[in-house]
Amino acid sequence: MTDDPTIRRFDPDSHPVREPTDFDWPVLESAVEYETGWYTGGYDRVGQPDGSEKQYYWADLPAAAVIVAVAPGHVVGETDDEDHLVMVDQYRPTIQEQCLELPAGIVEDGESYTDAGRRELREETGFDAAGVSLIEEFWCSTGVLRHRRGIVFAEGLEPADADLDDNEFLTVTTVPVDEALDVARQEPANDATIEGILLAQAESLL
Repeated sequence: MTDDPTIRRFDPDSHPVREPTDFDWPVLESAVEYETGWYTGGYDRVGQPDGSEKQYYWADLPAAAVIVAVAPGHVVGETDDEDHLVMVDQYRPTIQEQCLELPAGIVEDGESYTDAGRRELREETGFDAAGVSLIEEFWCSTGVLRHRRGIVFAEGLEPADADLDDNEFLTVTTVPVDEALDVARQEPANDATIEGILLAQAESLL
């Protein structure tokens, strides 16, 4: 487990955790080309070690929380007490695929990853968690995205009222914990779901 940090967006003025050792990679120009209301797109024109320059394109969007939520079978509507992982089954227009995924959502202003994880779990699946904790947070798809992701573990689930957004058309389902990774690896596989399950296993939470 790790602490829940307060900085969740890219900041060009922040001090890097690891600095390059032999070259400064100067940003010669930074330009925003479009705003969608969902994310900002643009590029940095950067000096490279061989003396050349290149435009590196990026999309900047808010951090997201991905929730690994576990409950005994009888709590999630199964007929046994075996631990089950709560998942959502939804269509993803971006890749035109029906996807089985861990619940997830954007971290809103003023929220921690754990706050967002608890809220998104309740809104998407109709379960309240007695306990939530941050397993890990990290950058995603660093070749093109300025986007942070936090993996949140949720336990002690109790039924509550779901509150789906107007663009959320999903079905809540469950998978036995010992089958979860195999299920997540089936196509169309989702990176955040595989990451969440693997990190939870690494922390001996599954």
